[in-house]
Amino acid sequence: MKHKLLKSAALLAASTAVLAACSSSSSSSSESTTEEAQTLTIYVDEGYKDYVEAAATTFEEENGVDVTVKTGDALTGLDNLSLDNQSGSAPDVMMAPYDRVGSLGAEGQLNEVTLAETSMVDETTTALVTNDGKVYGSPAVIETLVLYYNKDLITEAPKTFAELETLAKDSKYAFEGESGKTTAFLADWTNFYYTYGLLAGYGGYVFGENGTDPSDIGLANEGAVQAIEYAKTWYEKWPQGLQDGTAANNLINTQFTEGKAAAIIEGPWKAASYKDAGVNYGVAMIPTLPNGNAYEAFGGGKAWVIPAGSQNPEMAQKFVDYLTSTEQQQALYDATNEVPANTEARKYAVSKNDELTTAVIDQFANAQPMPNISEMSTVWEPAGNMLFEAASGAKDAKTAASDAVALIKDTIAQKYGE
Repeated sequence: MKHKLLKSAALLAASTAVLAACSSSSSSSSESTTEEAQTLTIYVDEGYKDYVEAAATTFEEENGVDVTVKTGDALTGLDNLSLDNQSGSAPDVMMAPYDRVGSLGAEGQLNEVTLAETSMVDETTTALVTNDGKVYGSPAVIETLVLYYNKDLITEAPKTFAELETLAKDSKYAFEGESGKTTAFLADWTNFYYTYGLLAGYGGYVFGENGTDPSDIGLANEGAVQAIEYAKTWYEKWPQGLQDGTAANNLINTQFTEGKAAAIIEGPWKAASYKDAGVNYGVAMIPTLPNGNAYEAFGGGKAWVIPAGSQNPEMAQKFVDYLTSTEQQQALYDATNEVPANTEARKYAVSKNDELTTAVIDQFANAQPMPNISEMSTVWEPAGNMLFEAASGAKDAKTAASDAVALIKDTIAQKYGE
């Protein structure tokens, strides 16, 4: 009997030890998992590295999390996102151009995000990160086309296209080698990104229902055709090279940096190269169109996104909220000179009296959100060819527009079955 009691006690002790060990192991595993969970990996272009690291310092202290910043080409990172999500190697937070956010979200590559009240977003930036009613990014930066002008050639920015037409009559802007051609004002309208503001100002549009209905294409309506007809009057004045879709942009920028063009339409990303070239340039809103309407260029920029493969999506959301707060958006502007999406931070940016910043913010008020549904990929080439065919005289404006819309519809039907 005594032997049996001793044996039972031994078994109980052993069982207790095993349970304790399991408990210890489980606790250790839980602690390890918790510790691993309290890390965030942020993937950005090299230009944002210093800003994110500085922003992370306070966030780490307040939230007990370690933030690791990895750098690389942003677009390459987005292209690799599907494989990274599957392999478990995706970062927790990335930055993505608005035109990639909607399609990546629809493909299941991004988590939905909640827009914090402290992010102070407007309707345009909200639309840029929304697809089918779901939000896949938190707006970080805004940008749109603006007017650059050479202060050594003209004292102030033209405010109307009528003023640009008058400027084009000045013989000092005659293009050498092509009689009757001018470089007073130039725009890359065989590139649909640059042309859209003209078309939209006359009532043209890409897709209906605020860019969400691919069955309704407004690039051949009456307004769009009028815009193309107006563009043709400029192509009659411009050098032949402006009709070359692959070389026109380079020709425009060369003419501007060499002091031969008084005004051009370009994006804020060109400012650094103009400064390096020594151009005494100013920046302003794009002039009012002949019909009295604004030039309604696409609104663009970038958003913070959370990949579907994030290992810590809740903390990633918290970090994104932190990065889009007014204070951090002001810090981002100070670090990069990129215009913040946060509307309160924009006021801070304007207070710095930077011409480029003010022009982008003023122009963005007239901007239209670029459609971010997948069908948008079918638009760029036909819409660009539409302007070339009309400008070159290969087709009249109505035919060029109608043919472009027909091709877009056919491509959408083939790719998406719509």
